[in-house]
Formats: sequence, C-alpha cells, structure tokens
Amino acid sequence: MKKISRRDFLAASAAVGAAGVLTACGGSSSSTATSTAASTAASTAAGGKSTDYPTKGISVICPWSAGGGTDSCLRAFCEAMGKNLGVTLTVDNQTGGGGILGHQAIADANTDGYTIGMITFELATYKKLGTSELTWENYAPLCRVNTDAAAITVGAKWAADNGITDLPGFIDYCKAHPGEVQMGGSSNASVWHIAGGYLMSATGIDIQMITYQEGAATAVQNAAGGFIQGVTVSLAEARSFIESGDLICLGVMDEERNPVFPDVPTCKEQGYDITYYTQRGMAAPLGVDDAIMTRLEEACAAAIEDPDFVTFMNNNGQAISYLDAQGYADYLKQAAVDVAAAMDAVGL
Repeated sequence: MKKISRRDFLAASAAVGAAGVLTACGGSSSSTATSTAASTAASTAAGGKSTDYPTKGISVICPWSAGGGTDSCLRAFCEAMGKNLGVTLTVDNQTGGGGILGHQAIADANTDGYTIGMITFELATYKKLGTSELTWENYAPLCRVNTDAAAITVGAKWAADNGITDLPGFIDYCKAHPGEVQMGGSSNASVWHIAGGYLMSATGIDIQMITYQEGAATAVQNAAGGFIQGVTVSLAEARSFIESGDLICLGVMDEERNPVFPDVPTCKEQGYDITYYTQRGMAAPLGVDDAIMTRLEEACAAAIEDPDFVTFMNNNGQAISYLDAQGYADYLKQAAVDVAAAMDAVGL
C-alpha cells in the first residue's frame, strides 16, 4: 500500500471528482465460478440470422479482487445473464497493476464470444498516466450496468474513542489532527482513491490516502481491522462490516440517501456539497461476430430487468444505471475527454 498526502490532491481534485460522476473500481490472480446456468437457451441474432451461440460456458473477466463492489455486481449480473443465455458464466478475477492486467486480458481475449468482461472507471486514466495504452476504444461495449457513490466510512471503535458520530465531527477531528488520519480507497488514481482527494479539496482537511493495488476489498478489511481509520469506497463495498458493527458510515456522496442505509445522511445534508460517483459496464474484445454481439446485448438487456438481479442490487445498495451498447459507447467517449481534462488539472 502507498500513502498519498493532501498536498498531492488539492487544487483540481474536484475536477477529477466531477469526472467520476461521468465515469469503478487489482495483487495476484484468483478465479472463482459464479452463476448457475438456466434451462433455456433461445438465440436469434441481428438481421434475422440465427446462431447456436452459446454452446458452452462463458468466462467473464473482473479486473478487481473478489469481494469488492465490482466483483459482487458482476457476479450477480452473470447469474442473470446465465438465465437468458442458458449457460454458466464464470467470473475470473485477474487483478494487478491497478486494474490494468484484467482490462488488458479483456481486450486481448479470443473473439469467439466466450470471453467478455467488466470495464471500470480506471480505464479512462491509464493512457493519461502512462501506465497503459488501453482506452475504451480497445473494447466493444455491451452495456453500462451500475453507478455507485463514494461514502465516508470509518472504524466504529476509532470513532467512538474520539467522539465522532457524524461527518462534521470527522471533519473537525481531521482539521485538529492534520495529516494523521489514514483513509483507504483502491489503487493509485482509482475512483475511490480520487474520492479521498475530492473529500480533502471540498472540506479543507489533510488526510493520508492509502492505496491498495488489489482493490477496495482489502482497504475495507484494513479499516475494519483498525489498521487504518476509514475508507472512501461505496456503501456496498463496506456493507458487511457496517452491518457487523466494525465500521460506521458518516455520509454518502450522493444526491439522495441510499435506500439500504436510510439512516445515513448525504454529505449535502450535513453542509458539504460533495457528490461523487463511479461506473461499471460490460464489454467484449473488438472483432466479435455481429450476431454474437447482438445475442450478448440481448442477454444484458434481459439481465438488467431480472428480478433476482434487481433484488440483489437493491439489497446491496448498488444503483442500476443501464445504458445499451450505443449509449454506453457514447458515454465512454465523452467520459474519456472529461477525465483527461480533469487529470490535466490535477497534474496526473
């Protein structure tokens, strides 16, 4: 993990935060199977052409570690897609390099339609950072699935020991102890990492942002274990430890309260005009046959409305923000411009 101070974040962190609204959250590789195949496998492709695709299971690459927000969202979506496609979709966590390894694996996958993946916010930062040449143009978008707001969540014991019960109390503590509080996000220049910088810029506090290359799940575990004071990840990623009482959420960077946590106020309600989001979506490598792409797009559209998926997302506090393939491509194209401008502003 790596420490980043306020000095590296101020100035135009807010600009990157705004880009986060427009555009989610990798360590060693682990692979786990999810989703159960359903019984029906109808398939009619574009232009009236028929295809027997798929005839076997599909591998779905996740660039982030198991247990994080991207992983949990993807597993539920794969379950729903499997019902429509009639085959099992297996999540393959290929983590490392701040998500680069997994994103690269999706772009380099065989074009037979049996390997797809979930792409995230960080994809818009790699070329600008000089860490990879990957951009959204290396993929064939299928759909946007989810957007999530960042939240300020801290260790329950630490908060109690220091008399912190709400966001203003946390801000006051940080101002009285500049540079002492350690908050975790995800990898360097990831959406949750930048969320911490946005928080500092918007409130004038000085905290240390601790980065975790393997993703947000490790950051949350470290906060729950008392190794750091808190995290700036989504509520969904911190949920299990909030429910266990190890963590408490002080505020969510959203326009409205999260329905799963109706007692957690927004930052705006507490006097801080802070909104900040991430996004996650499905994509295939370039060159997949049009008929197969159409079939996958159909499965995505059906999965978004699957009752079990909707229930999971609602219960998990993750927002469903569907865009079809063309809409998602348009969104990614604009986001690339906005993120590049924001990164210029923060000197990344």
